[in-house]
Amino acid sequence: MNNKELAISLVKADTEKEIINILKKEGYWDNSDVWQLYGGKENNFATIGNQKSRAEDALVEKIVNSVDAVLMAECLKRGVKTDSPEAPTSIADALEKFYKVDNGKLSNITPNERTKLAENIALVSTGAKSNPCYSIIDKGEGQTPNRLPDTILSIDKNNKLRTPFVQGKFNMGGTAVLRFCGRENLQLIISKRNPDIKIQEELDDSVNCWGITVVRRENPPQGVRSSIYKFLAPDNKILRFESESLKLMPGIYPNAYQNDLSFGTFIKLYEYQMTGLKTNILFDLNYKLALLMPSIALPIRLYERRKGYKGHTLETTLSGLSVRLDEDKKENLESGFPVSGPITALGQKMRASIFAFKRGRSTNYTRDEGIIFVINGQTHGTLSKSFFTRNAVRHSYIADSLLVVVDCSELDGRSREDLFLNSRDRLASGELRSQIERELEILLREHKGLNQLRERRRREDIEDKLEDSKPLADVIENILKKSPTLSKLFIKGVRLPNPFNIASSKSEEKFKGKRFPTFFTLIKEYPEGSPKDCPRNVRFRVQYKTDAENDYFDRDNDPGKFSLYVNGTEVENKQINPWNGFINLNVLLPENAKVGDILCFESKVEDVSQIEPFVSKFFIKVTDIEKKNNSSTKTSRKKSSTKNRGNDSENTSHLDLPNVIEVFKKDKNWISKGFENETALHVFEDGQGGYDFFINMNNIHLLSEQKSNGNIDSKLLNARYKYGMVLIGIALLKEYNDKIERSIEETNNEIGNIFTHIKYTTKVLSPILLPMIGSLGSLKLDDVESSLEPEIN
Repeated sequence: MNNKELAISLVKADTEKEIINILKKEGYWDNSDVWQLYGGKENNFATIGNQKSRAEDALVEKIVNSVDAVLMAECLKRGVKTDSPEAPTSIADALEKFYKVDNGKLSNITPNERTKLAENIALVSTGAKSNPCYSIIDKGEGQTPNRLPDTILSIDKNNKLRTPFVQGKFNMGGTAVLRFCGRENLQLIISKRNPDIKIQEELDDSVNCWGITVVRRENPPQGVRSSIYKFLAPDNKILRFESESLKLMPGIYPNAYQNDLSFGTFIKLYEYQMTGLKTNILFDLNYKLALLMPSIALPIRLYERRKGYKGHTLETTLSGLSVRLDEDKKENLESGFPVSGPITALGQKMRASIFAFKRGRSTNYTRDEGIIFVINGQTHGTLSKSFFTRNAVRHSYIADSLLVVVDCSELDGRSREDLFLNSRDRLASGELRSQIERELEILLREHKGLNQLRERRRREDIEDKLEDSKPLADVIENILKKSPTLSKLFIKGVRLPNPFNIASSKSEEKFKGKRFPTFFTLIKEYPEGSPKDCPRNVRFRVQYKTDAENDYFDRDNDPGKFSLYVNGTEVENKQINPWNGFINLNVLLPENAKVGDILCFESKVEDVSQIEPFVSKFFIKVTDIEKKNNSSTKTSRKKSSTKNRGNDSENTSHLDLPNVIEVFKKDKNWISKGFENETALHVFEDGQGGYDFFINMNNIHLLSEQKSNGNIDSKLLNARYKYGMVLIGIALLKEYNDKIERSIEETNNEIGNIFTHIKYTTKVLSPILLPMIGSLGSLKLDDVESSLEPEIN
């Protein structure tokens, strides 16, 4: 075969076996002289093998490189070098200049315009349903055969480091995908330089040629510890050929290679190990990629071209999570969301956007991801939804409905290294991460809109079930009287708490904010003669009242600006949380603040409509450091009032009797709480330090025991099961609360997963609980003594 025929045969192959046979026939596969070191490094496995831990994250790297290639091509076509002062200064700037996208947001153009734009980049699925191949194709700058070793086949080159309008700047060449490409880690690369690019740094005699190469992984040679990645380049030159175009673009289903590609880059990943995401590319993988690229710079066209699929169309446009959420806002998001605002940690500025989904709507967007950390539109790390169930957040009722996107694009280089591992898919432990998590905890816990949503959801779930739970108090009280050991689970006795915050239960008038506020004032004044007390080790909060829209400080066009000064110096470490006319301002005192100091704070709110800003002044008195109570759990502390719950100082040293709600298959809670046949108990924190227990009265093991044990009344079995599970749940919560009281060090994940721990523990115990109660209850002393007698020979 000539090189063009070789290229086409490799393109159409869909298994590693086919690739190996083709290369063997051409005399390449077994000839070590025609394979060159990837990146020019003999130990390249140390870099290539130490990246993404999941196949979908690695695939994102390739897609991002294609996006960058298209953007860079648009710049170079205009005769502007990508790192020159004339180049766009950001991704948003590039989208405005090159494609007339307002504010650089894809949601500001129509779906048809996005589809047209997506013709520049394609992701195509071919091969077997169970073992697919993925091709990434872009009509970007393309590379000449001579340039390939220094661009796509390079590692640690500074090709895009000084280009401000691209997403990928980690200089890994998209090598993260290699470990997921079948057994031999095979990857095909075909590329041709865009002829409209006239800028050439040096003469290149291959500028009109297609370059073709294959990447593979070789086992460690004798005496070497690691594998080696190499690429095909006989005589140390990339194979090449001339052709106006190649049939590399997909056509009508199921044709994968029907239309022409005249320039750009074609990359094929063989037998890609996409665990759990091998279904029709339009569904699971599409949703996952949208989450991993929430603000992708350019849309991508997805093509399903594996045989055996049916549908009106087997292609779609991927525009990122932000576009999906914006288009589906009314149908899927709660009213008033999303909301966003700045957070600051160790002097580094970020922006957090909070999305609250309607019941059951979040599953189309996320799975267990609760918080995603984004740089230049690409996800680099996540925290699970268990974050929202932490004691410092208390949003277990709405945990499955929340998603927070933290934009970390403004972090400096060192902070990025401190926050993200080199794999760029996980967070690193350290001071910066801890401080960011702390800021997020405060933001979420004190957000008025989230608190209202949590209370509304809870009311909907338990309001009509409370009458059934009231007799439980009497039963538990009798059990405790008979068992001093069990009574120790309750420090302050048995009582059924008020299940609702009466103040928040009142219906509120629908808020209609104004684009530009007419007032912005403090709700409570703190003059110099009567300052607000604040310990040095905690934040203080003040509240404002306004008629501004919720997105006043965060919208794209004509946003408002909030500035805060202390004794004339601007304060960076602050949070402002607008919600329906109320603004919560959370502030950390300056590090040099001393006990007894009275600090003067002045806030300014300004926008393009104002001649003079809204100015408010208040005073803070610095008090002594608030000490944590490390006494044992036997010493109870005064319980905070409802209105103060959620502050840093709030802790309880007892467990109120939980509200217990019975759940049956016909109930709405069966689906909304994720119940299954073997589920026993789900626990939710009510947001005020109490707990709601949802117990499965159609548990398969309970029903089985009722059917097989006719000697015992089913009501008694139900009671044993219910009260037994409740006591188990209380015991687990008690241990959890005791650890917090004693300030025992635990990871946040361990603390956040207490409800998951209860869920699985009670599920495991449910098959043995009733048989154990019955068997042990009927056990006699003679039975015990006889079992302990030694055998007599």
